[in-house]
Amino acid sequence: MALLIEQSLNGIQLGFMLFLLAAGLTLIFGIMGVINLAQGSLFMVGAYAAAVVATQTGSYVLAAIAGLAAAAIIGMAMEYLVIRRLYARDHLDQVLATFGLILFFNQMTVILFGRQPLFVRIPPLLDGSVHIVAGVYYPLYRLVIIGVGLLTALGLYILISRTRIGMLIRAGATNREMVRALGVDIRLLYTIVFGLGAMLAGLAGIMTGPISAVQVGMGEQVLILTFVVIVIGGVGSIRGAFVGALIVGIVDTLLRAFLPTLLRHMMASGSEADALAGGISAMGVYLLMAIVLLVRPKGLLPANG
Repeated sequence: MALLIEQSLNGIQLGFMLFLLAAGLTLIFGIMGVINLAQGSLFMVGAYAAAVVATQTGSYVLAAIAGLAAAAIIGMAMEYLVIRRLYARDHLDQVLATFGLILFFNQMTVILFGRQPLFVRIPPLLDGSVHIVAGVYYPLYRLVIIGVGLLTALGLYILISRTRIGMLIRAGATNREMVRALGVDIRLLYTIVFGLGAMLAGLAGIMTGPISAVQVGMGEQVLILTFVVIVIGGVGSIRGAFVGALIVGIVDTLLRAFLPTLLRHMMASGSEADALAGGISAMGVYLLMAIVLLVRPKGLLPANG
């Protein structure tokens, strides 16, 4: 039971990390209709900026500010210089252009920081464990990630449903030409939305740094899972991204944690059981996505649902 609780919390923590990436992608696609494969690169930018500042200054507050600022500024610059020219193009052009940006950011990171990964210590105030239930202690830092994810989800809900800029975002997603006709600077709105999506990716990168290596290409490792989250939750839906991220995080974590043990009890060869469990665990979330699409082709909570 203790292991189940611990791994479930790990799944929830992974889910919130995926939500931050998926929410940014969902905003960008829902408002602009742009498929941004370079969202993972913005995740990497936030992680590297925070890691470098934390190493140089020892201040985790300055590191967090630097990570958020770097991701937002580079994201808005990317929108202004590249993405803006892709709005009228088809999705294939967008995929090719943003894939090119992935290669550019990876190579630029190698030039600036080298290929060796950077390691960031967990902030001393958050380095410890919390007693959850009898016999279960869980790292405080991971609980903080869950809390930040919840606060971010709440903030996005308030922003989109209760504020003027949220009204413009929803209107722009529905009819961008009418919003432009009403005198709204749609280009500025798009830049702001892209910057917000980039900042969410940067926040995910900042929080991931202390629990994994900060390295070149780290964004691509989670980008595919992020797209799975969006498809399961419903393209263009923030609510769907939230639910889909938690489902994917929990399912992926529990499969990797418990399936090897389960198959060892069912099969005579332990090595074969481990190999089979590894394969099933790796494709488990993709099987889940296929099942969801068979039942609900638009996802669990589509934007127009």
